[in-house]
Amino acid sequence: MATEKGIVIEIGRGTAWVKTSRTASCEGCAQRKSCHVSADGNEMEVEAINAVGARVDDRVVLHMKSSALLKASFLLYIFPIMVMLAAALLGQHLAPNWDLNPSGLSATAGISAFILAFLFVRKKGNQMAKSQDYRPRIIRVVK
Repeated sequence: MATEKGIVIEIGRGTAWVKTSRTASCEGCAQRKSCHVSADGNEMEVEAINAVGARVDDRVVLHMKSSALLKASFLLYIFPIMVMLAAALLGQHLAPNWDLNPSGLSATAGISAFILAFLFVRKKGNQMAKSQDYRPRIIRVVK
């Protein structure tokens, strides 16, 4: 379970904007595009599901499912590299059958597959961002 502490700065319909410190876990978050980062990059504002009825100026604990973070991290960091390597190896293997330069086909296939994987990650990330499972949730107010 990934948790962060923050302060509620604004209330919306069923949600709250929370100011918190930016951490390494932010990079794997599917909602990272919906956060507003401060000029110095150390603080951020994130929209979270307000499950406990927190009010402005309340100190709260945000929760993000670990499984959601792991899925998002895998999709963002590991998947494109795996696709690129598989395509490069396939290009290396198939090049002699077509009388092509193995290095050239390997590089072309790898780069093309990486670009396609990146486009897939963008599309999938946008789908994940709409799901409640990938949104931070306020789980309690800290006194």
